[in-house]
Amino acid sequence: MQGEEKKGKVKKGWLAVRVGDDGSRRFVIPIAYLYHPLFRRLLEAARDAYGYDYSGGPLRLPCSVDEFLRLRALVERETQAAASGGSASASSSSSHHGHNLVSFSPCTRAKVSS
Repeated sequence: MQGEEKKGKVKKGWLAVRVGDDGSRRFVIPIAYLYHPLFRRLLEAARDAYGYDYSGGPLRLPCSVDEFLRLRALVERETQAAASGGSASASSSSSHHGHNLVSFSPCTRAKVSS
């Protein structure tokens, strides 16, 4: 994937994030992903876990690398389906939201709902 584990400057329109229990894995994602409902939940969990204090480094997300990779793959599929513009992709995208929200929620549920 683009930007995975790269150090240094991040291109305009992209955002560096740190993932994992110790924040050891760095990924670069398109800023547009932050508008996806699942990423929004993850951002809320990050706020609850770490507050708003900004240390000048990549945004830290409170989930495992595996959960993050699953979420990123889902968002990429839905983004590509929406970009294709077909009505079948829109209904497919809607069905993915409900199903995958449940499978991804262990990453965010504990932080968000407490």
